[in-house]
Amino acid sequence: MKELILASNSPRRQELMREAGFAFTVRTLDVDESFDDSIPVLEVAEYIAKKKNKAYRKELKDEIILTSDTVVIVEDEILGKPVDEKDAFRMLNSMIGGDHLVISAVCISSVDKEVSFSDIVKVTMNELSEEEIRFYIDKYKPYDKAGAYGVQEWIGMVAINEIKGSYYTVMGLPIHKVYRSLKEDFNILPF
Repeated sequence: MKELILASNSPRRQELMREAGFAFTVRTLDVDESFDDSIPVLEVAEYIAKKKNKAYRKELKDEIILTSDTVVIVEDEILGKPVDEKDAFRMLNSMIGGDHLVISAVCISSVDKEVSFSDIVKVTMNELSEEEIRFYIDKYKPYDKAGAYGVQEWIGMVAINEIKGSYYTVMGLPIHKVYRSLKEDFNILPF
């Protein structure tokens, strides 16, 4: 069986892969995650997941590499990872009391095959006060998360009113689609 490499520092993605039963090794590289503004916002996450995967393919031998990316979209604006507290507040404030999209994309490849896909989820958040938003930012420091929040954290518990789609996609990895692709496209099962 080929070795499965998860190319992600994300503790959430690692947890989801472990919980789904997969054995894998974590390997990371610094990859430029920039993208051209001409790419439609709904395609950006998959573009970046493929870009990350391409960077790893140069080093592949008899392995399978899985890369992923998550974006949050509010009114056609992509919210990446916040650069500071002010940016995190701006992002959260733009989502509170309305809907936004979360897109998690994956690219899986071996030396002779590449498969990529995305999963889109609509998330509705209740209103929160400025004090509540600041509490979340101060306590959870969401600077490593697209859109400045983790669905599994306090803000997800108290502010998310509805999720139309997979909770795990909002966490950062559409594990149901990853499982199916590893099984069907790469003949990898966790047992």
